Amino acid sequence: MLSYTGGFVLVAALLHASWNAMLHGNRDRFLSMTWMSIAIATVSTFVVLFTPRPAYAAWPYIVASGLVHIFYNVTLVQSYRRNDLARAYPIARGSSPLLVTLGAALFAHEAIGPLHIFGILMISGGIIAIALEGSRVSRAGALAALTTGATIAVYTVIDGIGVRLSDGQALAYTAWMFLFYWLMPVLFVAMRGRAALWTPVRAAPMALGSSLVGGLVSIAAYGIVIWALQSGAMGAVSALRETSVVFAVLIGRMFLRETVSGKRWLACVVVAAGAVCLGL
Repeated sequence: MLSYTGGFVLVAALLHASWNAMLHGNRDRFLSMTWMSIAIATVSTFVVLFTPRPAYAAWPYIVASGLVHIFYNVTLVQSYRRNDLARAYPIARGSSPLLVTLGAALFAHEAIGPLHIFGILMISGGIIAIALEGSRVSRAGALAALTTGATIAVYTVIDGIGVRLSDGQALAYTAWMFLFYWLMPVLFVAMRGRAALWTPVRAAPMALGSSLVGGLVSIAAYGIVIWALQSGAMGAVSALRETSVVFAVLIGRMFLRETVSGKRWLACVVVAAGAVCLGL
């Protein structure tokens, strides 16, 4: 992976950790995710009005990715409601690069060198070590986390293939895919009613603002990833993106005063070393 591309993906990883922290910090995460989705879909609606349409060949992938992302959003909200899964969730981030590498080899005929494979293994292993250190993960929690990791891998491979068929229209591809996020408020209203959607406008404006900002951060984070997928190996891009787990550890230590053990710091070093391997 080219160094400047890898640098941008690391920025995306930091942004990804940031919006997840915003989501996790809100008490009603389903409501927060819905307002994040409204922000994402609103920006995307304006973008599609001023950008060329992606090539026809990319449209099946845009539709498939948009629907998989909605499923992912719902499972992500559910994951943050379960303590055991919340501990196990980094397993999803660690397992997805391995699954993406396999999916890219099967469906996009990608092949990467031994050093990059080693880097992916280091990043995945370090992330899973972060997940398992200091806590027991239930079988149900681990299974759910691996399912989430598979979902991440599915939409990453879909987008990796789709954006390469978009005739160089990575921005337009991203915006059209994110238009599917209009389905999130539809789902929310169907489940809780229209009044519940507008509750934070008066009752919790700070939480609403956090959600809207989180949505903008999210679209920037994944937009960078889709741009990188045009030329970078999918497994390598995915692995660099999932270093967001390390950024989450750092955010927790610096801003939330969370305790970080020596073993967890060591795991972070392993992840960082894996990222260096991907940059060589």
